[in-house]
Amino acid sequence: MEINRPDVLAEVQAAYRRYEDALLAADARTLDELFWNDPRLIRFGAGDIQFGHRAVAALNARRRLNPERVLTDTVVTTFGSDFATATTLYTDVPEGQIGRQMQSWARTADGWRVVAAHVSVIDKPEIER
Repeated sequence: MEINRPDVLAEVQAAYRRYEDALLAADARTLDELFWNDPRLIRFGAGDIQFGHRAVAALNARRRLNPERVLTDTVVTTFGSDFATATTLYTDVPEGQIGRQMQSWARTADGWRVVAAHVSVIDKPEIER
């Protein structure tokens, strides 16, 4: 299995950028498109849980503009041509904390879609490199 094949990596990075742009703009339509439209979709939020596309779409409909969100340490890794993970830290959280986001992306008949996601906020740890 090839990891980070350049063409696949570019596709997932483009989908991820679309997702992030939609998140900042509270663009529920694009967010809904980029989440897998399936009842097996799971999203664990910082203070909420959604099972299935309908529940994620309801959350997306309530989103607000978020121009303060800044990403750091974003890593996209592809595995073969049809699966990828995207991880990032984000800083629009209370002082002394850090947000974490992890997504599993899969190539579907409709294109790259988030099939599972986890968002959490924790006290800011030391980051080991």
